[in-house]
Amino acid sequence: MDYRQQYELWLNGTGFDKGTRDELRSISGNEKEIEDRFYRDLEFGTGGMRGLIGAGTNRMNRYTVRKASQGLANYVIRQGMAAKGVAIAFDPRNQSPEFAEETALVMAGNGIRAFLFESLRPTPELSFAVRHLGCAAGVVITASHNPKEYNGYKVYRQDGCQLPLKESDEVISEVNAVTDLSTIPVMNRKQALDEDLLAIVGPEVDDAYMAALKKVLVNPEMVREEGKTGRIVYTPLHGTGNLLVRRILREIGFEQVLIVPEQELPDAAFSTVKSPNPEERAAFTLAIALAEKEDVDVILGTDPDADRIGVVVRNSAGDYVTLTGNQTGCLLLEYILSQKQARGTLPANAFAVKTIVTTELSRKIAARYGVELIEVLTGFKFIGEQIRELDDTGLKQYQFGYEESYGYLAGTHARDKDAVVSAMLIAEMYLHFRKLGKTLNDVLQDIYGQYGHTIEAIDSFTLRGKEGLESIDRAMESLRDGAPQAFGMHAVAACRDYQGQVSVNYVTGSVNGLLLPQSNVLYYEMLSGDWFCIRPSGTEPKIKVYYGVSGKTEEDATKALSDLRTGVLEVIKPLLAMD
Repeated sequence: MDYRQQYELWLNGTGFDKGTRDELRSISGNEKEIEDRFYRDLEFGTGGMRGLIGAGTNRMNRYTVRKASQGLANYVIRQGMAAKGVAIAFDPRNQSPEFAEETALVMAGNGIRAFLFESLRPTPELSFAVRHLGCAAGVVITASHNPKEYNGYKVYRQDGCQLPLKESDEVISEVNAVTDLSTIPVMNRKQALDEDLLAIVGPEVDDAYMAALKKVLVNPEMVREEGKTGRIVYTPLHGTGNLLVRRILREIGFEQVLIVPEQELPDAAFSTVKSPNPEERAAFTLAIALAEKEDVDVILGTDPDADRIGVVVRNSAGDYVTLTGNQTGCLLLEYILSQKQARGTLPANAFAVKTIVTTELSRKIAARYGVELIEVLTGFKFIGEQIRELDDTGLKQYQFGYEESYGYLAGTHARDKDAVVSAMLIAEMYLHFRKLGKTLNDVLQDIYGQYGHTIEAIDSFTLRGKEGLESIDRAMESLRDGAPQAFGMHAVAACRDYQGQVSVNYVTGSVNGLLLPQSNVLYYEMLSGDWFCIRPSGTEPKIKVYYGVSGKTEEDATKALSDLRTGVLEVIKPLLAMD
């Protein structure tokens, strides 16, 4: 069935509501828009699906949510785990509560008990809840820090980790096998409640989650004492972090957490920011103004589903500087390992985890404390897999894991990045160094002084629609076929192709296999010791280029980054048909 036939089916079919049909009528003369909405099904990838909200097979709506839920229900049933149930949470985005309820009622229609949170909750609490409630799977309705026009559907396995590759492939097959939307059983809410196939989750899981987070504190006694005078500005960016981040900080001893009032309450339009993304300094404009007014050194901000956190700190000149995800991760890694070593609680079989595009500085920090650093593909599920394979089995003890995109996890209570526990630990770290007369920016400079100055950067290119996806695919094919051995004046020492699972060393001529799972990623190591990596997004028509350089000083590293970036983009942009 081509896109036009799909459009006519949705426009005139009896199984679609009036609002959907009215929306589709409004685009009747826009052939390009019709094609974009119906040329494919919204892709259910390794982590679930994410897309623009609207009518059509290539959009997030109640019908595509039902299809995804039916596929997941079929998988749960085939695994013999229907009796365990499925936990479901949602963020403050448009249609999030409705999509969460659709998910729950499809589960109920399949005889699977749905544990639906009563109101919005952070994504990491959903990961925790799956484990705490003993569920077969979990779903959270969120588009993370994407713009307001988006929503998404993320799936978790029974250990609270996003689906690993083998299981995600099985779920994807089940979702793709659902071709007739009219056959999906959707139970009435009252009936689901009456038959105990819908359970509303309330404060009891919040309480258990809070208790689990407190166990991750490195020095709770110090926090209780110093927290009385410690002052932090916090913004939830209109998202799910508001209540629980404030609660955990209050319960561990902070008495002066200042909330950005304009961004305190849920707002699906994210009306005070261009994008609710704590990776961007613009998201902190109001928070910085409040910190300046109140003379506060540290600002925390969580994204709408509270799995990522951004940090702004005051430097010695009195200016507020935003920390990168790599900088915050290195600060936390150094703090956790150094303090555990000082307290005698760092185990001999300790390990930490980073992704392949995360700073190499973390490798130096881990080595100093005798901690094994494991490298995984981009995506927090791969960090969760390492916890399951090593910590759960008793082989090694997990200390910390992070990725450059502002996601961190300490503790094993959840198996996804957790901005709530991260806020708690960043606040603890701030108190510790304040007691020593240092700011977090001072500590970061100390780290650079000890290990060398590193800088990382990202270039992200979004190419819209079907043509954008095709351009990205062609660019990756061209890089593989052409096998460039230089980018500008920068010679390539080695290239790792994670899709072909092979590493080619251009200096020695050796070719070796890669042990990490297959993924559409190219990683280039330069003769200079610097690196860059290119990978398409798995959820949207976007391609990212990651860079990592080092130097004796910040000036050296900044120049190295500029030179490498120029050489790389001279090759990459023409492949993407960009000026």
